[in-house]
Amino acid sequence: MNASLAPLDSTTYERVLVVVAHPDDIEYGTSAAVATWTAAGVEVGYLLLTAGEAGMQRPPEEAGPLRALEQRAACDAVGVSHLTILDFPDGTLEYSLALRKAIARELRTFRPDTVVCGSGQVTMPWGVDHADHRAAGLAAIDAVRDADNRWVFPELARGEDLAPWGVSRLLLSGLPPTHYVEIPDWAVDKAVASLEAHQAYLADLPWHPAPATFVPEMLSHHGVPDVAHALPFTLMPLREG
Repeated sequence: MNASLAPLDSTTYERVLVVVAHPDDIEYGTSAAVATWTAAGVEVGYLLLTAGEAGMQRPPEEAGPLRALEQRAACDAVGVSHLTILDFPDGTLEYSLALRKAIARELRTFRPDTVVCGSGQVTMPWGVDHADHRAAGLAAIDAVRDADNRWVFPELARGEDLAPWGVSRLLLSGLPPTHYVEIPDWAVDKAVASLEAHQAYLADLPWHPAPATFVPEMLSHHGVPDVAHALPFTLMPLREG
C-alpha cells in the first residue's frame, strides 16, 4: 500500500454483507472496519458458507456447533446482529452453481448496498490462500450479478418470492487496494475482542499469536502516512448509490 490510497467514503452505506468461507475469517482484520460501520449506524450482516467444522482438533459434529457459538460472540463484539451460516462442506468448498445460488438467495433476502468478499486470488501477501477462500470469493462476486438478474435462478423469485436485488459496490480483498478504512483505537479493541471470541478455536492453535498483539500489528501494515491503523480494500463500483 502507499500514499495514493484514498479514504473510503462510507457515509452513504446503509447495509453491508460480508461473505466468507469460515467462522473467524472476518476477524482477521475485516471486523475492525465492521466496528466502524456499525457504530455509524450501518447494518452489517455476515454470511458464512461453511460452519468451519474441519478446522479444529475435535470431531466435526462437535466443532461445527461450537464454532457457530463463537462466531455469534464475535458478531456481538462489533455490533452485528444478522448472521447466516450455511452448510457447505468445510475444507472442500467448491465453486458451483449451488454455491452461487445460495449466496444470491442471501443477497436477495438481506438486500445490501455493499458486499465485502475475497477476490479469489491464489496468492495473498502471506502466501497461498486457502482453497475455500478462493471459491468463496469468486462465487460471491458472481452471485452479486446473479442476484440482480431475474432469469438466473428464476426459482428464487417464483418459488421463494425473492425479487432481484442490485448491489451498488464490491469491497474486495486480495487485489491491489484503491481505498482504506481508518481504524480508530476503540475499533481496534473491538476487532481484538471479536477474534478473542473464538476461544476454543484459538486454543487448538497453540502457535497462533495473541489477538491483542496480532490484530493491531496487522492493521498497522498499510503504508498510509499519518494513519496508525487502517484496512485496505479494492473498491468496485457497480451502480450509482
